[in-house]
Amino acid sequence: MKYEKGYVYELMDQGGPTDCREEYFKEASEEMIRARTLCAKANATLPDDPSYVGYLEELFGRKLDDVRILTPFICDFGNRVKFGKGVFINHSAILSASGGIEFEDGSMAAPGLRIATINHDMNERHTKYTYGKVTVKKNAWLGMNVTICPGVTIGEYAVVAAGAVVTKDVPDHAVVGGVPAKVIKYLDPNEQKE
Repeated sequence: MKYEKGYVYELMDQGGPTDCREEYFKEASEEMIRARTLCAKANATLPDDPSYVGYLEELFGRKLDDVRILTPFICDFGNRVKFGKGVFINHSAILSASGGIEFEDGSMAAPGLRIATINHDMNERHTKYTYGKVTVKKNAWLGMNVTICPGVTIGEYAVVAAGAVVTKDVPDHAVVGGVPAKVIKYLDPNEQKE
């Protein structure tokens, strides 16, 4: 069967499933190699050499003059990540981005962020995958070593405490923590100064 270019991404946007044995999956495999190669080049550049940003700009297909990402950094699908303005991602982030990731304006992440947007089928785990886009909304703050599972939205001005594993949506202005993450308290929107 002949597949149109981009068909695999349509399936990912619908949540899947995809089957890595199918011809259409070749496009995804090629993007994974492209992304991993560009990340390896960025990570091989000394951190005081700003040229590493050029590899990341190629990875994401956009200028990063309003986004700051520190290496080491790993992302397997650069074409599936979108950034707003003023985003900051500290070192050692791993973005498993096939299902799509969006960082809205002013969102920030401490070292060790992990985002998963793909999952294995329970019964055909070596060949079939499902997906869920992750959205990190405006001015959300992700603490050190946070893990975000597929399909989760982190609300505006929310704070995710260090080490949390987020399996469900986080409301706007909520502070969450734990495994799985639960609401600890809410911030007063009137006290936000940025």
